[in-house]
This record gives sequence, structure tokens and C-alpha cells, in this order.
Amino acid sequence: MTEKVPALVIGAGPAGLMAAEALGAAGHRVVIAEAMPSPARKFLMAGKSGLNLTKDEPAGVFAARVAGGAAPASLRDAPPGYLNEEELRSIVEGFGPADVMDWARGLGIALFAGSTGRVFPVGMKASPLLRAWLARLASQGAELRVRWRWTGFADEGLAFDTPEGSRVLRAGATVLALGGASWPRLGSDAAWVPWLRAAGVAVAPFRPANMGFRVGWSAAMAPLQGTAVKGTRLSAGPLESRGEWVVTATGIEGGAVYEISAALRDGAAGVVDLVPDLDARALAQRLARPRGKLSVGNWLRRALGDPVKVALLLEWGRTLPDSPAALAARIKALPLRHAGPMPIERAISSAGGIEAGALSPELELSARPGIFAAGEMLDWEAPTGGYLLTTCLATGRHAGRAAARRLDHELSAAR
Repeated sequence: MTEKVPALVIGAGPAGLMAAEALGAAGHRVVIAEAMPSPARKFLMAGKSGLNLTKDEPAGVFAARVAGGAAPASLRDAPPGYLNEEELRSIVEGFGPADVMDWARGLGIALFAGSTGRVFPVGMKASPLLRAWLARLASQGAELRVRWRWTGFADEGLAFDTPEGSRVLRAGATVLALGGASWPRLGSDAAWVPWLRAAGVAVAPFRPANMGFRVGWSAAMAPLQGTAVKGTRLSAGPLESRGEWVVTATGIEGGAVYEISAALRDGAAGVVDLVPDLDARALAQRLARPRGKLSVGNWLRRALGDPVKVALLLEWGRTLPDSPAALAARIKALPLRHAGPMPIERAISSAGGIEAGALSPELELSARPGIFAAGEMLDWEAPTGGYLLTTCLATGRHAGRAAARRLDHELSAAR
């Protein structure tokens, strides 16, 4: 059974819903096909610990952080239609932090910015925003079809498994927003990759992003499992973070780790400064004081003021240097020893996806005109802290508007 629809969005996460909103605002009726029993499951999970919508900083600064995870911005060497760093930056600047905040407030959601500039709903949860968003889409005439799982291309249409059996939809314009490969149980299972590759669309392999790292702790670290590490600086390659992180039974997790995770994953050495607010000389003077009858652990605890920091030093810093200057240097640049990233199933997001060369600046697939893509399907990655969600919204809006322009052009040509 084949059905013709004006516009189709596949995937009811943030990018897909924003694409549908853009199409609806342009006057086009949209069908939203979602494989799961309900929409935006990963979005709702993110909201359980406080929905970080965006970060309150200038659009240009924000976009530059995102564009650092795009393809190199070499316009001279890029093939025609290549979505490069400058183009991703332009998309995000077109719907940056201030725009996201205005959009959320327009849905009746009160917001606040934390001390780091991260923006949250006052109620912290994602569900009130999602309910208001779905109501807006319904008022535009959008139709949400759940348990409609895309199964690939069918001649000039797109095939689905549905509660009523196999169906084929033919749309004037389609936006794909099926997510990446992290948290597959919530819907982003990357099942679409072979279908797009078979259609001639280049897709880079997926890798975990914004994830923790495995560590084979010694038995001495067992009492510290679940303990937050505060007041340190983590760095890897060009990235660094001053946030908190957590010692877990199997490794390290938390915002500070996620902020440097891309460089760690790609082979950069990780370094921990256990006392970032104290320079090496002052620390060496502190360590030069007589130890007396104190054990090494108690002596270090007195010098560092935190048993967790001492435990990490003894875990990752042995054999400890004898001289105060050398020990201070070790404390200020402690090697972060890990056994690789946590699996992609546990990552907050994923890197990889549809390669830039397969897309026009409008996010249209060169191999399949009339089909656009957005969100984590694209080959980019962004740090946590609001960057990821805002960019999904921005690319969804960009693709939805481009799809609407295509439909408008076709309607004008048909008259």
C-alpha cells in the first residue's frame, strides 16, 4: 500500500520535531514517522537529570565550539556542496542560544541560566516542553505516527513496518532525523546506515562521543566508587575542563571527562592537575615541610586536602618522586591512565554519520534529491553543555526550511 504525503519527517527526536515545525510554519502538512511507541525518548531521558537546552553565550562563540567538530574549513580543497566548518557555523548561528531560549519561552517554558551559563527549564524536566511542542505541531496540522519503523527505500518511496503491516510513503520532501548510534534502546540504532550507503550516500563509521572511559582500578580504589572528584583540571590535546567528574566501579564519568573525551578517544594523552589553583613552586614548598611520623597517605592528604586526590595520585602516579619539586610536577601533571572509551551504547552521543561531501549546504542528500538529513545523523560532534541539543535543533530547522522551499518551488512550477 502506497500513500502520498506532502512532507515527511522520519524520527521524532529534537531535530525531527524542529524540522516538522519549520515545514508546518511554512504551511505544509507533515507526517512524522517514529519507530518507538512514543516520541523523543532520548530527549526525555536527558531531561531526567535536568534538561540542558543551550548555553547562554554569544552565538559566534557558541557556533565556533560546535564547528570545531565539523569537517575542515578548507573551501579551496572542498568539493562542491561540501558541508564544511564555516557552513555548520552558519547554521548554528542562524538558530543560536538566544533563539533557542526565545523558542522555549514561546512554548511557555520559563528558563534560568546556571553559574556556568548552561540554560535549563525552571522545572528542569523535558516533559512539559515536549507536551507544549507536540501541541504546537498538532495545531499546525502535523500527524505523528508511532511504531512506524523505516525499513529502507522502495522504488521512489520509503518503506515502513507499521502496526497495520507494511506501508510505503511517497513524499514531496523528506527529512531524515533518525539520530546516531548511542543509546540504541531509545531508538537511535543506526539501522539506516546500510540503506543510505546502498543509495550512494557516504557514511562515516560511528564512534562514541561525550562518554566515560574504562579504568582497571586497583582494590584500593574500591571504597571510592561513586565519589565525585572536585577542584581539578583535566586536559587532553587542545581540550581542558575544570568541572566535576566521578570515580565509578569500571572507570571515570562526568561532565569534566566528557568535555575532553573526543581528544582522549582519538589518542591524546590525558593529564590531571590535582591542584590547579596552586602553582608548582608553592606546592613544592608545601611538600618540602618535614613529614615527621605521618604516613605517606596522611602526609599527602595534609598537602592536598582531599583523600580522593591522594588516592588518584597513588593510583596513577607511582612510583612517587622523592624530591618536592618532582613530586609537585607529578601532582600538577598526573597521567590519566585509562583502557579506552566506554561502549557507544552508553555514550551520550556519537561521532560519525553522513559525510559532509554527501550533503549540499541545504543538508540535502546529493544522491537522493528531495531527501534532507539533520541532527546526529550528520558527521559532526559537539561537547555537552547545551551544544549538542542546540545544534540538533538548528540543523533540524535548517533542513526543514530547505525542504519547505523545495516544496514551494515544486508547487509554483506545477501552477
